[in-house]
Amino acid sequence: MSARSVHPHSSHWGVFEAEVEDGQVVSVHPYPYDAHPSPILANIPDSIRHPTRISQPMVRAGWLDYGAGPSTQRGKEPFVPVSWETATDLLAAELRRVIERHGPQAIYGGSYGWASAGRFHHAQSQVHRFLNGLGGYTYSVHSYSMGAAEVIFPHVFGNYWDMLVRATAWPTIVEHADLFVCFGGLPLKNTAVKPGGIGRHRVPDYLRQAREHGVKFVLFSPLRDDLPDFVQTEWQPLVPGTDVAVMLALAHTLITERLHDTAFLDRYCVGFERFERYVLGEDDGQPKTPEWAEQISEVPAEAIRTLARRMATHKTFITMSWSLQRTEFGEQAPWMGATLAAMLGQIGLPSGGFGFGYSSTSMVGSAPLRFKFPSLPQGKNGVRTFIPVARIADMLLHPGEAFDYDGQRLTYPDIRLVYWCGGNPFHHHQHLARLRRAFERPDTVVVHDPFWTAMARNADMVLPSTMTLERNDIGWNENDSTLAAMRQAVAPFAQARSDYEIFAALAAKLGFWDRFTEERNEMDWLRHMYDTWRTTASEHGVEVPTFEDFWEEGYLEQDWSDDHEVLFSAFRADPEHAPLATPSGRIELFSETIHSFGYADCPGHPTWLEPSEWTKGARAEQFPILLIANNPSTRLHSQLDIGATSQASKVQGREPIRLHPTDAATRGIAEGDVVRVFNDRGSCLAGAVLSKDVRPRVAQLSTGAWYDPLDPADVDALCVHGNPNVLTMDQGTSSLAQGCTGQHVLVEIERWNAPVPEITVSRPPPLEQRDGL
Repeated sequence: MSARSVHPHSSHWGVFEAEVEDGQVVSVHPYPYDAHPSPILANIPDSIRHPTRISQPMVRAGWLDYGAGPSTQRGKEPFVPVSWETATDLLAAELRRVIERHGPQAIYGGSYGWASAGRFHHAQSQVHRFLNGLGGYTYSVHSYSMGAAEVIFPHVFGNYWDMLVRATAWPTIVEHADLFVCFGGLPLKNTAVKPGGIGRHRVPDYLRQAREHGVKFVLFSPLRDDLPDFVQTEWQPLVPGTDVAVMLALAHTLITERLHDTAFLDRYCVGFERFERYVLGEDDGQPKTPEWAEQISEVPAEAIRTLARRMATHKTFITMSWSLQRTEFGEQAPWMGATLAAMLGQIGLPSGGFGFGYSSTSMVGSAPLRFKFPSLPQGKNGVRTFIPVARIADMLLHPGEAFDYDGQRLTYPDIRLVYWCGGNPFHHHQHLARLRRAFERPDTVVVHDPFWTAMARNADMVLPSTMTLERNDIGWNENDSTLAAMRQAVAPFAQARSDYEIFAALAAKLGFWDRFTEERNEMDWLRHMYDTWRTTASEHGVEVPTFEDFWEEGYLEQDWSDDHEVLFSAFRADPEHAPLATPSGRIELFSETIHSFGYADCPGHPTWLEPSEWTKGARAEQFPILLIANNPSTRLHSQLDIGATSQASKVQGREPIRLHPTDAATRGIAEGDVVRVFNDRGSCLAGAVLSKDVRPRVAQLSTGAWYDPLDPADVDALCVHGNPNVLTMDQGTSSLAQGCTGQHVLVEIERWNAPVPEITVSRPPPLEQRDGL
């Protein structure tokens, strides 16, 4: 009989146990205490030994033959398998060359989140620690998920982090709120994930409890299922991208009917009088009436007026999804949501207020623990050069060019080496043809990845990294009660190594192994991090098990949080002694700081600015469908797209695209057809799913299908798999934040009548065998 074993583990979408037989993961089982485990767990078993795993170090043939330098052949030439010794020698020499000739600022450390729930094998921490040991690197700030909000909220509230980790707790909302108004919705698929891992998926229960307590839900979204059916939502299917216009009209009603809380505005806010002038049309001659908003949003004026009155007379909680700020002028929606909540005067009270991202991750609304688990120290970056994270293509294409960012005039550096460890920009970034051209510019592109993702295929040196089940780690999130021992379940695939092992070997070649490793191996680091945390817990009067006991048990449940957390409650109670970190110490509805920047695309108060990608603009005459490129329900971003759950959602092997039956009928499209989605930036194939949950002239195609160009040699080629980022606009949200705008894009859709191309991304790229390497 074959031996079976069970190994505790964790992921961003849930704690689980891996069942192993004969060295293979045969199944995964959800955490026993999780009432609503994510179906994404089923992606794991098929992925561990999938054909797209990278078996050994690889070097692009042209780079190996001709050396470092800009190249139009990335993504087009075969790779040559090499030994680890050859790979580390080549890479160490290239790193040394770039630093000696161009300085460490010529290296871009491009790691971008979500690679592992484990706190030690956190790819971003590992690569940054390594590059800092070499003197530093050009770095990125903010995230694709909430790049605009991360810049605007510090101007309005003094910081943005509290919006995530100290948001009003769900139990408080359930107990006290009457009305829950959602701009952008609250899809359960997004609440199923949390950085650092999640032990219990509680949001479905909170929503049911809220409904049972009589909370009424109002949804502003073009997608009906952005709130689950069981909450009996009042759905307002507005034109995508017009939330700010609706909120301005709500504000107009509150002002003209004297329903706004002037006492709160006077004591806790600054700048309302400037904003009020704009709403009433005293500055531009256009009052922001419900009738004005109806023409823009197609939400009936009387529905807006009625809702404003309800909001003013009930305990109202306003929440906004991160998706609304991943658009052109994305700073305006969160700023306007905060302003509307301030006008109601309920910020800082358990009965109402404002929340950002309850729909985007389980972290928001989960009370924080009292003390943090340590992260891997990254050291000090000796380079001060940075870019907003979504501006990577601009940086590579336009070295030396000046750009605006949050009141600063910065210059794009001249990047010679891109080092990517964790993350896949061909999922996160926009306008992939432009991104591919940008990646032609550096001398060398290095990637660590377990799989032949698009980023790996467009690199020069590819180093195979382990998956989490092939190493040991500890999963932790500061807003989750479960600490998980992520015990190694299977041996590494082929020649794969952990990022830590790869960097330790490189550090040895470059002369700083002792500083990088501190002479600790993997388990030494885990004990060190755990014992540091255990000491902190003891200082707080909390006794936790020894590392050995925790590791043996597999999980540790922590009950050290406050389920009665209320965002900005201390400020509300005493604004003089607990001021916000804004220039005024108060909520800035008009920001003198932003106004002083003189940005036409981000004025000093929340403003309706007409986007270029919306169905009422001139561009829509050519591309009449507004495509929403949201997060998928069958995987986390692009992770494990080759897994069972993700693959089961495909239509004829393509990513599903949802559209309204009337839009399908006018184009001769039937359920299950393969369709071509296109605009003047690119095109992709997708599988048609017809649904009345999508408003007319809107389609929904999730991000994360692995990019699969019909002709890899053509950067403008059709993606046969359904990656919407071949279509999206690579432009910053505004001069303020320069955030990602990939949520909305105008397209046309037509039935695909030619033979359907095969999917090739599910197998490795061409390899060229050579001796002696």
